[in-house]
Amino acid sequence: MKFKVCGLFNEENINKVAKLNPDYVGHIFWEKSVRYLNIISPNLKKEIKKTGVFFNSKIDNVFNRINEHNLACVQLHGEESPQYCRNIMDSGTKVIKSFRIDDDFDFSILKNYENNCDLFLFDSKSELPGGTGKSFNWENLKKYKLKKEFFISGGIGLHSIESLIELFKMDLPIYGVDVNSKFEDEKYLKKIDELKTFIETIKNEIYSR
Repeated sequence: MKFKVCGLFNEENINKVAKLNPDYVGHIFWEKSVRYLNIISPNLKKEIKKTGVFFNSKIDNVFNRINEHNLACVQLHGEESPQYCRNIMDSGTKVIKSFRIDDDFDFSILKNYENNCDLFLFDSKSELPGGTGKSFNWENLKKYKLKKEFFISGGIGLHSIESLIELFKMDLPIYGVDVNSKFEDEKYLKKIDELKTFIETIKNEIYSR
């Protein structure tokens, strides 16, 4: 099970999160976000994949950010086309294509993206990209029939542990868990102790099976 901590923008906070050894850290490059990264991301050990989160951005901007911040991965959170995703993949950068899920989501559209990204990410549907702090109905994932692995996201916090453990028991290709707002203080900085508890509890549950 992989762990991705998203919405990191403060250098000191980034370095503290990195000490927990998440598999991915996410930096948001959508300027309207309160978590927008306006510094150069600090260097981290290579085992942690720095991920840039974009929303309907011009592809030249994505490539500029990849080079500027030494990103190993990009997460595309808008209406980017399969070809857009493929162009980034072909550059050697890992691509996570995000989809916002509700009860009416048409899972058949994922087929067009299956071979044009490395991973999917399923988040809660909202009017704005991400950041709702709410989970979607995970029962909808029973409609998912592809084999491509995905991150589960949306309102995940310490309160979600039992539900996640039940979700992991389903026959689904879950790659990892993506967390953000439920582990923040009033300044949008990540609470390190709570993150540590979350990661260790999930890992212990998985390894004890």
